[in-house]
Parts: sequence; C-alpha cells; structure tokens
Amino acid sequence: MNMKNSFARFLTAGIFCLAGLAQAQVEYVDPTIGGLGFMLEPTRPTVSLPNSMVRVYPVRRDQLDDQIHSFPLTIVSHRMGELFWLMPSDGSAEAWNRAQAYDQETTTPYYYATRFDDSLIRTEFTPTARCGYFRFTFPAGKPVVLLANRRGGELTAVSNNAISGSERITGEGAMSPGVMHAYVYGEFSAPVKIEAGSSGNGNRLTVAAQNPDEKILEFRYGISFISVAQAKKNLTEEIPGWNFDKIKNAAKDRWNDALGKIQVKGGSPEQKHVFYTSLYRCYERMVNITEDGQYYSAFDHQVHQDARPFYVDNWLWDTYRALEPLQTLLNPEMEADKLQSFVRMYEQSGWMPTFAVLWGNHECMTGNPIAPWVADVWAKGITNFDVATAYAGIRKNSVEGTWLPWRRGPKTSLDDFFAAHGYMPALHPDEKETVARVHPFERRQAVSVTLAQSYDDWCTAQLARDLGNHSDYDFFLKRAADYKNVFRQDKGHVWPKDADGNWVEPYDPGWSGGIGGRDYTTENNGYTYDWDVQHDLAGLFDLMGGRAQAEAKLDQLFRAGLGRSKYEFWSKFPDASGLVGQFSMGNEPSFHIPYLYNYLGAPWKTQKRVRMLLDTWFTDTSLGIPGDEDGGGMTAFVVFSMMGLYPVTPGVPIYDLASPVFDRVTVKLPNGKTFSIVCRDNSKNNKYIQSVKLNGRSQSRVWIRHADVVQGGTLELQMGDTPNKELGTRPEDLPPSTMTLNPQTLETATP
Repeated sequence: MNMKNSFARFLTAGIFCLAGLAQAQVEYVDPTIGGLGFMLEPTRPTVSLPNSMVRVYPVRRDQLDDQIHSFPLTIVSHRMGELFWLMPSDGSAEAWNRAQAYDQETTTPYYYATRFDDSLIRTEFTPTARCGYFRFTFPAGKPVVLLANRRGGELTAVSNNAISGSERITGEGAMSPGVMHAYVYGEFSAPVKIEAGSSGNGNRLTVAAQNPDEKILEFRYGISFISVAQAKKNLTEEIPGWNFDKIKNAAKDRWNDALGKIQVKGGSPEQKHVFYTSLYRCYERMVNITEDGQYYSAFDHQVHQDARPFYVDNWLWDTYRALEPLQTLLNPEMEADKLQSFVRMYEQSGWMPTFAVLWGNHECMTGNPIAPWVADVWAKGITNFDVATAYAGIRKNSVEGTWLPWRRGPKTSLDDFFAAHGYMPALHPDEKETVARVHPFERRQAVSVTLAQSYDDWCTAQLARDLGNHSDYDFFLKRAADYKNVFRQDKGHVWPKDADGNWVEPYDPGWSGGIGGRDYTTENNGYTYDWDVQHDLAGLFDLMGGRAQAEAKLDQLFRAGLGRSKYEFWSKFPDASGLVGQFSMGNEPSFHIPYLYNYLGAPWKTQKRVRMLLDTWFTDTSLGIPGDEDGGGMTAFVVFSMMGLYPVTPGVPIYDLASPVFDRVTVKLPNGKTFSIVCRDNSKNNKYIQSVKLNGRSQSRVWIRHADVVQGGTLELQMGDTPNKELGTRPEDLPPSTMTLNPQTLETATP
C-alpha cells in the first residue's frame, strides 16, 4: 500500500511540475506516514478540519491490517477510542460481526475513500467542524448501512430518512467523575427502512434503502455534546444540502489555509511530504467543542454560554515542549482561547487540569506542565486570557496538589516530604511501597518528578514576578533549584535518593527502575533525564564539571552502548525508540537534547546531529515516525527542526538555530507580516551554518528572539560543508539559560 501511495505522490508532483503549477500544501500530506508503530501506538489517518470536533478514521489495528472493523462518527479524544459505529453492508446476516477487507484506499486530511473487496462497496467521507458526510456506492444495489452505539445509549429512527441517538462517555479522572453523552442526528439521501436491534450495552440500526436499485446512498450527520436538537442544528448549519463534493472542496480549502501559513522552497518531495504531514498532525488538537455559543463541560457537567470558544483534548506533558510553542507562533489568538478554556476548567472543577480530554482531566504523566505553557505564551506577549486566575490554578497544583505520577488532587505524605527536603524520596530495589496513593504500575518516578517540579516551579516563579507577587517569586525560584538534590556529582548522573538522604544503590542509569524506569524516571532511563534541566542549563553544566566535560558527556550520550541486546532493552524500555546510542528520538523528554550543543559553544554539532536525526527517523513511509506521535507532540519537533528553529526552554522567548532542510521557509504571521529563513547554498552536505544575518545585520550568535520573528523580516544563513567552529562559541553569544534569567528582558540577575 505504501509503495503505491509513494508512486501516486511522485506522479502527482510530476504532473504539477509539467503544468507549471505550484503544488498546494495539502497535496504533500500523507496521513499514512507513521501508520506502523515501532514499539507502541501508530498514528491514525485522521480526517477532520483543523482543531475541529469531528474526527474520523477507519478502525483497524494499524496500517498493515487489511480489514476495517468500522468507522466511527467521531472519536472520544486523541487515541482514546471512538464514538458510534458505522459500516456499509451487503445485507448479509453475518455483517454485524465481520470486519471487511479493503483496497483502493485514498487518505487525505479532508477526504477518505476505500473499496471493500467482497462487496465492492465504495465508502467516502469528508468532514465539517461538527458534522460528517459519508457517501456509499453500491455497484450491485441493495444499499444497507449498519449503525450502532457500543458504550450505552440509544439509537432510533425519527423519520423515513433520519435517525438520532446518544452514546455514553465515562471518564477515569478523579478530578472529573461522572458521565457525559455524545449525541447524533443524521439523515439519509433517500427514503430508508430502519430495523432496530441490540448491541451490547447499546443498540443498533440496520438501515436499508426502500428502493433496492439505489446505487448511491449518502449519510450526513451532526454531532453534539449538548443534545440531539443541537446536533440537528449543527447539521442544518454546516451541511444544509446534498452536495458531497462541495463539502469536500471546502474542507480542502480549510486545510490549505492552515498549512499555507508556512511555505517552503527547495528540499526533496519526500522532505516536503514529511514536513507538511507533520504540520497537519499539529492541527489534530486541541479541538473546539463550542456549539452555537455554548459548550458542555465535563469539568462540572454543565452547559455554559461563552463568547469565546472552549477547547479540550490537550496532553500537556507531550505538547508543551513543541506543539504549543508552534501554535503560539502560528495561531496566537487560538492559544489565548485554549488557555482561557483551561481557566474555565479550573473555575469549574477546583483544580487546574494537566491532561484535559473530552470527559475531563485524565490523571496521567508527571509534573505541572500547564506552568511552562502559560509562562511561554505570556513571555511571548500573548495576554488575552485571565493570567491571574491561571496563575492561581498553577500555584494550587504546585503547593496544594500531589506530585505523584498519574495522580491528581490533594497532597500525600510523600508530597510533604518533598516540600520539606526538596526531592521525591525513592525506594531501594525490592523495597515495598508504603504509600497507598502511589500508582501500582507508574510507581514514584522519583528523579524525573523532582526534575519536573524544578522546571515547572521556575516557570511559576516567572509568572509570580510579572504579576507582582515577589514572595511567591522567591519561594518558587528557591524550589526551582531542587534538581541539584538528585544530581550525583561523583557519578556525573542524576540519581535516586532515599528518605534518609542516601543515594540508592545499586543503580544503573541505563537499566535500573523496572519497566520504563518507573521507580525513578518516566518512560526513559537515567541517561535521558541527565539533561532534563531546561531552565538552568548553566547550573547543570557546572554540576557536570563545566562546559567541556558536559560537551564530552553529551557526545557520549549519542555513542554509548545499551549494555545488552536491543530486544532485552526494549522489553523494559518500549518508549525509548529511535535510539542513537542512549539517546531516544522517540519520546518527548529527548526533544531538546540535540540543541544543547548551542549552549555548550559547539553549535555545529547541533546542526550535524539534528540533520542526521531528521534524515534517519522521519521519513515518508508507514514507519516514518520513531515513537508515539501523540497528536502533534512529536511532529511539532519535526516542523520546527526542518525550519531550523527550536524552543529549547518554553518560558524563555527565543529559538535556537539548527540546520534548515529547505532553501527558503516563509512564515505568514497573523499580524500580516512574514518571516523568512533563507539558506544560501543549502544542500545535504552543506548543512553547516557559516554566518548569520538578521534583517541584513550580521550576528555571531545562533539563536534569535521570538520578538525578532513576529516583527517580520529575514533570517539569512550562509551554509557550507565544513563546520564553522568559531560561530556561537563566545560566552556572550551562548543562548541564555540560568536560574535567575528574566525571560522578559533575557537578562540574568545577580543572585
């Protein structure tokens, strides 16, 4: 399947070239990229509008599964299951229990089509924001469509061509208990006969055209989280007539508008496929669930009126690092609306969420990642949200809430110890857990939790200072140094420490901690977390013995052996995919690490390393994403890095430079200005920056301010095949990263 898709893309690109036409950005997108997971979850070929409520894909195991089990009418939240069940059928009795083999598949962000092998039924789909539109072609006539809900609820016929119903959605988070519902109202393009039956916890409908000679049967529907009546209204407003191609073309235009905010020249067709597919992934979430000026919130189970849109579905541990900074650059107004949505969630539930999914806050991952997101947006001049209330929620999470992994809510005895001693205490190997609220699988993750708290509290300190709360600033800035409590200088690694202040022994940074290292770290081993001090890299390098020693240590990270077979390593660390030495490209805590050479005075190594990582691990194939993509969490790294920029420390409004893949990148800013990155003599071999000019003025540093970008202008890079080992090496040219840095001025205060 993938070879056929690649050939089709090549042929299409050739046709456009021959015609002398520019290929639209959306035509470079291939949603099947990453459809096979290296170890964990594959990507799904999601069809939707950017940041919109209705998201659809064929339900199957992965891209190699040659059977489709069903189509949802929408999904719950990213990678969290589907809502409702639909399949065209030949009317056979076993159709309800049979997956169907398929072929002739077409997948784009705005349109999906396939043909089933046995029946030759063709299925097509295209979306609007809150609605979907299926078109079924039955070569042999006798059109039948099967509909069901599987989670509880009701489906019923309301006329000779319309159905309505609901499906239950239950949440797992302690901060948002309760049940919500998804509602549907749908219409068929011809009169139908509808037969009801049972389906597990729900029910099902067998829908057959009254005229058995019908060859085409269309189904348009609206989704709502408020009511069936609202679902019908959504449908009436967004798909008022029967014109599939009109809706399809409108969806295509929406995607070209979104993807066209970044335009590239140069590079190979394959690189453009990777780039624009990655950018498409960055628009899967958050999703706007506002309907007609109102929304249902699972955070208090009420319907609210609001002039601003309400967004859900953000796994902040994954997204604060690159996805949200990218959207802050491209769509700052939407970022403000998303943050205001989190403010509403805090007001409604009493806690600031960290994993705000459709059904409430999911108790997932570690830290207080709302803090770096808010600090980053604020430092970049986006103020159109209630920052004071956002800060109150962030502060409550940090001071009154638990830091235990995969737990939210009030403090535990471990949090009291943490507050008093500045680190999460670890257990020794085979020591039994004594605190009941510790997750039995996720464990304490003692080292990475300490590191997360340090960075998140540093971000909280910056907000406190800007809001005039100097006592809070001093309090959180002091806690931001807690990372030093788990760095063992005689070993040169972060290291777990027990409640008595003793280093845990035995401990192997590459192997200890159980599955995913979870006794001490989060999904990755200690080699990754050695570098997880984004807010005080200067302090971290001092602990390592200085810049020279830290550079040598970073070199070794990419060269170190696993000390055991790959299958043995991955049986314990399945998230650590995309390996280069002990570096894991396939998981979020590693994203900033290749850029740290910029802070060590060796930026040419960042340029070399980032190009290698992009070329090796991000390709236009079904295996083209090295780890869990997490709905833009990883592919935002690709977008930034292929442009030659990266936000190493969200909360500090600068971008580090690497080696752009394209000859020219033009960002169309929302203020009407453009920012261009021009690479002279760029090629696969000419990957090293020789000189830097910003708006015609030479500079010796390899980083730029966010303000430089949003003011518009041109960054000009002269490229060559030999590293310029003098560029960006002077102490005054290093990117700023110290504990006492003021992000607003980029100046470091004397402690």
